[in-house]
Amino acid sequence: MIKKLVLLIAIFQFSACAELQQVVNQLPNGMITNDQIASGLKEALNKGITNQVSKLAVEDGFFKNELTRILLPEELQKVDNTLRKIGLSKLADEGLKVLNRAAEDAVGEAIPIFVDAVKGMSFTDAKNILMGDKNAATIYLQNSTSDALYQKFNPIIANSFQKVGADKIWSDLITKYNNLPLVNKVNPDLTDYVTGEALKGVFAMVEVEELNIRTKAASRTSDLLKRVFALQDNK
Repeated sequence: MIKKLVLLIAIFQFSACAELQQVVNQLPNGMITNDQIASGLKEALNKGITNQVSKLAVEDGFFKNELTRILLPEELQKVDNTLRKIGLSKLADEGLKVLNRAAEDAVGEAIPIFVDAVKGMSFTDAKNILMGDKNAATIYLQNSTSDALYQKFNPIIANSFQKVGADKIWSDLITKYNNLPLVNKVNPDLTDYVTGEALKGVFAMVEVEELNIRTKAASRTSDLLKRVFALQDNK
């Protein structure tokens, strides 16, 4: 049995999908199958989406999460620092909060897009993820969903800025800054910036759950997850 398992792991790493299918079909009853491997990876990804991404789609999901909190773009860091130095910390805080609120509004759109990507995963995808790097599942989702997520997030973030009065807040903030003597004028595209930062936050949370499942046996909450990721443990 040990020799069979070692052979299976070697094939995962070096064989094409067709060759792997042949060997798996020859394994004794009770050994894991192609369908189980693919199902296990899909379960792991859906678990990450449910457990982590959904945490972002609530008030303060971004703003009070140190891993995903959106800060000012680099060219506006000096705006924040200057406003705080001259006693306008409250205004600076409001400026930060509306960025995060916009991302929180948008991120709910990520879940159905992720679900579609997971449904479309092939056995070859699952094999490569299972035996790949510790963030291979996250990279798969990034490659499969980033364009669609951007297209969904961007208009929602733009609308969110209008809904919460961000246009006025930012206009006030940037106008005050630009009116200060001896400063370089700034006019960043905040909608595009926040869209990109929201995407980073989403994938950061997926990666957290992926790492948990890969490294912590307690995070493998079903028999299928335990069986599938045991293969990874022994690679």
